[in-house]
Amino acid sequence: MLGKIKSEYSLYTKEVLAEIGNSRKSLFIGIPKETDYQEKRIPLTPNSVAALVNYGFRITIEKDAGENSNFSNEEYMNAGADVVFTKEDVFKADTILKSGPINQGEISLLHSNQIIFSPILLPNQTKNMVKCMMEKRITAIAFEYVKGDYGTYPFMRSMSEIAGNYAITTAARYLSNEYGKGILLGGIAGQPPAKVMIIGAGTVGEAAAKSALALGASVQVFDDNIYRLSRLQNDLGNKIYTSVIDPINLAKNISRAHVVIGALKPKNGKTPRVVTEDMVRSMKKDSVIIDVSIDQGGCFETSVVTNHNEPVYTKHGVIHYCVPNIASNVSRTASYALSNILAPILKNAADSGSIENLLKYDDGLRKGAYLYKGALTKEFIAQKFDLKFTDLELLLSADF
Repeated sequence: MLGKIKSEYSLYTKEVLAEIGNSRKSLFIGIPKETDYQEKRIPLTPNSVAALVNYGFRITIEKDAGENSNFSNEEYMNAGADVVFTKEDVFKADTILKSGPINQGEISLLHSNQIIFSPILLPNQTKNMVKCMMEKRITAIAFEYVKGDYGTYPFMRSMSEIAGNYAITTAARYLSNEYGKGILLGGIAGQPPAKVMIIGAGTVGEAAAKSALALGASVQVFDDNIYRLSRLQNDLGNKIYTSVIDPINLAKNISRAHVVIGALKPKNGKTPRVVTEDMVRSMKKDSVIIDVSIDQGGCFETSVVTNHNEPVYTKHGVIHYCVPNIASNVSRTASYALSNILAPILKNAADSGSIENLLKYDDGLRKGAYLYKGALTKEFIAQKFDLKFTDLELLLSADF
């Protein structure tokens, strides 16, 4: 019934106001310092801030917000930002940008009709937090859901590329004498390379495979989707070993691996745990597991969330690295990646008059919205928290 209403409404003629002069509107952006989840990134670099200020933006940044990415307060002030000393001052802005998800303390600082542009990290959200944002008529856009050209998810793709590359350099470190047996990932003449097994042929898996191959490692990739495996081989230009996720074949190969990277995409918000504890028990002593999927539960039955301060633990003689938000550990590179995506979106929003206006015309950005003026617009989030769902397309149609 809802689909029929939407279809019929789309056929109606809509009045369009003629443009008079320049419709560009200056946007007021606030960037608080991240305090949770060991988040070290910042969503806009000084270069992007300077470009946006020159475009007419007003940008307020909390003192030391960029320090963990090695951007100083002075750099932001020179770029034209106002550096303030309290979160309360930052949250006076109309639009809040965050590199980490909004937390409970920040919810209380939000004011009515504000816009939040940040990751959502759904497992860390609570029903009460979402209800509070609904009551304040917040419009919220999640990095994870924003869609770009050619069906890609630009925020997720850039962070996944970083995570895949970082996973291999991390594995190389833990294979070395510093923690493990002293194995060189790529081997040398007369000594075979280490065996790297990657579970998942998405962006993380592809970046990890490229990085491992570049270092000379022997690479295997497992996935439950033949198309992704075929595309990966084509993109790599290398006929590496690939396989569907068959438990028997998985168990046989995992016992021979020196490194296993968990890079599966979540299904219904949770990553399938395809590697059993018995499989881990069969692995070589001092081999390494890097569970990139730990943000959504992890691929291994033995995975337990760790952090950047204490990133590893050993179970069944296997070193486990299970740090969520891996990209934050190379925060300067990750901040540039976020900034390169965000700055053009913000310029387009200014040209449209506001971010809410841009949502009406930018289908990819619209995919990222999970709250619109207090209405919850993602059905799976509404189901998760037993809250009312409202279709975003109908809301936007009513706004014309």
